[in-house]
Amino acid sequence: MVVLVVATASDPASIGPAAAFLAMPGWSPGPPIPEGMESFTNGDVRLLKHERSIIAEDDLDNRWQAATGEAVSEVIFLSKHTAVSNRPALTVHPIGVPHLREDETPPQGGRPGWAALPNPRIGPWLRLMQKIAVDQGLVPEFEITLEATHHGPVTNTPTMFVEIGSTEEYWCRQDAAQAIALVLWKGLGLDEGNTVGSWQGNSEKVLLGIGGGHYAPRHMDIVIKDGIWVGHLLSGYSLPMEVSPQGNGKSYSDVGGMWKHSIKVSYDATKAAFPGGQVIAHLDQNQQ
Repeated sequence: MVVLVVATASDPASIGPAAAFLAMPGWSPGPPIPEGMESFTNGDVRLLKHERSIIAEDDLDNRWQAATGEAVSEVIFLSKHTAVSNRPALTVHPIGVPHLREDETPPQGGRPGWAALPNPRIGPWLRLMQKIAVDQGLVPEFEITLEATHHGPVTNTPTMFVEIGSTEEYWCRQDAAQAIALVLWKGLGLDEGNTVGSWQGNSEKVLLGIGGGHYAPRHMDIVIKDGIWVGHLLSGYSLPMEVSPQGNGKSYSDVGGMWKHSIKVSYDATKAAFPGGQVIAHLDQNQQ
């Protein structure tokens, strides 16, 4: 089983960390891949580079196995992050668009009503990223944060995004790229240490965040303070509710919409990604 790290040359916040990661010891050319992609290998880690939009590259894990014969245990995408605030940030998050109906077109990839298996490294890597960012002097300039579940592409194995935000000035920052590369290097155990965030199925608690804003501050407080594992994070916009004309919205049966489906598929995906774990719903009623 191999870990697939994916970068695209079309995104400076993706190719910058990938280049810094490849500058570290132990890399060699990887197996040949069709479709104009390039790969590199280091232990059980594979770095895949291409030139297309990451969110449009569905089933890369299955395509890798078909091309190389190597089964993929997890996927880590390197990407830029955008925000209205333009604040510099380093972020991690699970992916999926579980709140969309089948007749809706996902604006940023994925499959309507679908949630990927969340990568168990999300919580541990948030804490590792925070430590590295402090050590590298990026804090307080950069915010270190979770993001709620959003966008594609479709994957079939535990997946996470690691991002640099929020404008081109910061996407191109070499110190931010180096910090992300260090998270990968240490987190995947390539520094000859232990990997960070490998799930052992030991009945520990796993947070399923429900409600709140996109950056999940209340969920994040629990993750940072209690060292809990992280599954899907469903912000208020991922819980669309519709009150029927005959109802008053005061009972469960009166409220339709995709919110129940969104919670169910996110719970199921989290449970599957953390076999033996205790999935605990953490509610945030602040919908801002």
